[in-house]
This record gives sequence, C-alpha cells and structure tokens, in this order.
Amino acid sequence: MSTLGTRSSTTAPSHRSESHVPPHTYDVALLIIRLALGFLLVGHGTQKLFGWFGGGGLEGTGQFFTMVGYPSGKTMALVAGLAETLGGLGLALGLLTPLAGAAVLGTMLNAMSVNSGGGFFMMDKDGGMELDILVAATATGLALAGPGRIAADRFVPVLRAHRLAYGVAAVVLGAATAGVVLLFKN
Repeated sequence: MSTLGTRSSTTAPSHRSESHVPPHTYDVALLIIRLALGFLLVGHGTQKLFGWFGGGGLEGTGQFFTMVGYPSGKTMALVAGLAETLGGLGLALGLLTPLAGAAVLGTMLNAMSVNSGGGFFMMDKDGGMELDILVAATATGLALAGPGRIAADRFVPVLRAHRLAYGVAAVVLGAATAGVVLLFKN
C-alpha cells in the first residue's frame, strides 16, 4: 500500500516554512518591483504631462485622447498623466501604496480599452493590451500585498501595518473610477 500523499496522524500538516527565507527577502523583492514599475510609470506620465522622453505633452496627448473617443481630450490627458506620474511615484516610494496602485489600475483599465482593438500582443498589427494587463495586475498586486517594509508607508501610522482591506478598498475605487470614465468614452 502506498503512503504517498497520505499523512500520518502524528505528523503535523506540511506548511511552507517562512523561517527558511528571511523576511527582508520579500521586502527587497517588493522594492525592486515597486521601483521598476513606479519609475516606468513616472516616465509615461511625464510624457503626457510635459512632453518629456519624446511624449506629446498635454496638447498632443489630448489630441490622441480626443481621437480615440474621450470627451475633453486635454483634461483626460491631464488625468492620465497625473495618475501615471503620481501613482508611479507613490509605488516607487511605497507611499500611499494602495491608492497609488489603484490610480495605476484605473489608468491601465482605460489603456486596455484603447488598445483592445489592436489585438492582444504589442507586436500585433496595431499594438495590443498585453503590457497594460501586466502593469494593471502588478499594480493591483502591490495595492493588495502592500509595499513591504522598505517603504515610506512605514512612517504613515495608519498604513504602517498594511491591511488587505485597504488594498481591496483601493482596488475597488480604482476600478469604479475607471468604469465611470469609460462610460463617457464614445
């Protein structure tokens, strides 16, 4: 008789032991993810806001937003630029992480709607939404998991001990806000 997959009544349930991985490993990993995603988003946001890094600035980005069906394209460019810049900065610093993740999620949900006509992959004929999904998922994961201990949130009393409820509330807020914006898109 095989004992594979059965437990003896005297053996404790097998749980992944976190004693093998120092807690700072998770914190360093979260920091790397936050810095990479955050600063990439700051770059994208400043392209929209100021035309930096070859971006269109508010004028050019506003024209694009109008072309893809958003009312008041320049205002939408400002909102997207601020959400990406401030959300990215918040993620990079680990400051107000649930809200920063929610801002990025909301922006990426709108980006998915714009890029969905181009196929799934970026290399499809008119681009795609694969990277929008990756950024949205990563931002959502950070909003839910929290920034780790190497973060500015450690100095914000209410956020010092991250709670899943904060992340869930922020993600719901980001998705609902994106939904409202999408209602106005032609």
